[in-house]
Amino acid sequence: MTVIADDRITSVLEAAEGVLAKRAGTSVQLDGPEDLGGTGRSTVIRARVLDNPVSLDRTVVVKAFDEHTPASQVLREIASYRYATALPTQSRPGPQLLASELEARVLVLTDLGHGRSMVELLGSTDADEVKRGVSAWGQALGRMHAATLGGEDDFRVLLRVSGKDRGAKASRITASDGGIGEEAAASVAAYDEILSRIDVELPDGSRELLTSSLELFDEGDFRAFSPADVGPENILLNGDGVQFMDYEWGEFRDATLDVAYALATFPARLSVDVLGERPDLETALGDAWRGEVNPLWPSISDRGLAQQIFAARALWVWLSTYWLIRGDSSDHDWALHTTDARVVLSRWADLADAGEAYEVGGAFIEAADRMQEALRIYWFG
Repeated sequence: MTVIADDRITSVLEAAEGVLAKRAGTSVQLDGPEDLGGTGRSTVIRARVLDNPVSLDRTVVVKAFDEHTPASQVLREIASYRYATALPTQSRPGPQLLASELEARVLVLTDLGHGRSMVELLGSTDADEVKRGVSAWGQALGRMHAATLGGEDDFRVLLRVSGKDRGAKASRITASDGGIGEEAAASVAAYDEILSRIDVELPDGSRELLTSSLELFDEGDFRAFSPADVGPENILLNGDGVQFMDYEWGEFRDATLDVAYALATFPARLSVDVLGERPDLETALGDAWRGEVNPLWPSISDRGLAQQIFAARALWVWLSTYWLIRGDSSDHDWALHTTDARVVLSRWADLADAGEAYEVGGAFIEAADRMQEALRIYWFG
C-alpha cells in the first residue's frame, strides 16, 4: 500500500487520535497512513501508532465516513463492531473495535494485517487449496452464527446505547433497516416489470418463492448476527483464519441468507482450472457450515435446509439481476453487485444446477433456465 498525505487523510487521522485519546485518557499519535480503499462514502487507512499509552498494536485501521453517509448507517456499523468485539475470542468474525464516535463518524479497529484475500485464494489453480479455503469460510460462518444465536436483544441494546454516546442524537433504527434487505424487497416488488422488460414468463409459484425468502430478513428459525456482505471481497485470511470485514449493514437475519450469499458470489471468482469443481466446492462450504451449527439446530432436515438455502440463493440471484437490468449506478460495493452480464447468467445456471443436484426448488429450476435464456437474448441478442 502507498503512504498517502492529503487534507482528507489528515483530518481522519486527527479524528482517530481524538477518539483514541478519549479512550486512553491521554494523547495518542498516529502516522504513516496507508490507503486501504473504501466504498466511496468512507475512507479506510492503516496507520502506525507512535505513542502507545494503552498497549495498542503497532498499527491500527481507521474507518471514517463522509458527511453524506446517513447517521443510521454509521451507528449500525459501530453497534455491529461493538457486538462482535464482545464475543468470545474464538468466535469473533473479524477485527475488534478499539474506539469509535458517532458524531465524528470514525471507528478505530485492530489491524488484521495484510494476509491473503479470499478473492486471491479462489483464483488459485490448486483445487485442493480452494476447497480448504471455502471449507474454512463455511466454518467461520457457522462459528459466527452459533456464537450469536439468541443475541438479538443484546444487539438492539447496543444500537440504542451507541446512538447516545457523547450526547449524539440517536437515529431511529428498525429491524428492517438493514439496507440490503430493503434492496431485496424492492427487487421483488419490481417482479412484473423485470419479466416484462426481458419478455419472459415464469412458472406459477416463482414470485411466491422470492417473496417467502424476504421473510428471512425479519423472521426465520435460525436468526443470528450477519455483517450482510459475506462475499469473497470482504474476507481476509490470516493466521487466525477467515476474517469478515465491513459491518455497515450488520443485522440479525436468518443464517441461511449468509450461506446462500456465499454460494451465489464465490463461483465468479474461480479460475478456469477450478471452475469444474464448483459443485464439490459448494457442498464443502455448506457441509462445513452445517457442522458448526447442527448441534444448535438439529431439528431441521437436510432436505428442508437445502430447500431454504436454495430459496435464499434464488433471491440473491434475482437481486443481482434486478440491479443490472435497472442499470443501478449507486455506490454499492457488495460482492453480489456486478456490472458483468456473464456473471449474472452464470448465477442462474448455477442455481438451476444446485436445485437439480439437491432435488429442491421445484418449478423454480425451470424458472432459472428460462431466466438464463431470456437474459442471454436480452443482453446479447
